Amino acid sequence: MSVDDHAIEQALARGAHQQIGQYRLDLGTGVWWWSPETYRLHGFEPGDVVPTTALVLAHKHPDDRERVREILEEARRTGEPFSSVHRIMDAHGSERFLVVVGQGRRDRETGEVTELVGYFVDVTRTVTTHAQERARHDIAAAAETRGAIEQAKGIVMLAYGVHPDEAFARLRRASNDRNVPLRELARLVVHEGTLGGPDGVERVATLLR
Repeated sequence: MSVDDHAIEQALARGAHQQIGQYRLDLGTGVWWWSPETYRLHGFEPGDVVPTTALVLAHKHPDDRERVREILEEARRTGEPFSSVHRIMDAHGSERFLVVVGQGRRDRETGEVTELVGYFVDVTRTVTTHAQERARHDIAAAAETRGAIEQAKGIVMLAYGVHPDEAFARLRRASNDRNVPLRELARLVVHEGTLGGPDGVERVATLLR
């Protein structure tokens, strides 16, 4: 697959709202050519700065900077197609997630890699949306778990006539002793405690032994 095909595939996979910018890096001078879209991805207007490798790396997130440096060095040596997902801090201080794809171009006479060319694709919206969906899922799961634990505490309080802290302590102790996650034990207690019947308390007590 060529870098053009790969870049287009990446962009389409992430939706029509993603911004795509082109670049070309002259390996002899270290100077980059950016399309207007690439300037804007980095928080600049075309012509505001002269893009160099130093500038490009300076805008990478500190946790991703060395990895991007190594990718560029490998591409410089081999000219092979490459891709990476990393974070940048644009000129306005905003964090963005970019996919960069590229490949080397060789001098026809010497065979040396003289340029890297490719695309930047802004996937911030996709990453943010995914993170928000995951956060909502985690919050809902936590709320569900907490609900079960609170219900189980109530059942233990009624069964043993103890205060909430003592009820929770008994649940936690049984969870550790039985090597069962607290949320799973709580669901079992709620299930047994809501079945009713004269032996309901005994069923709950069995779970807590």
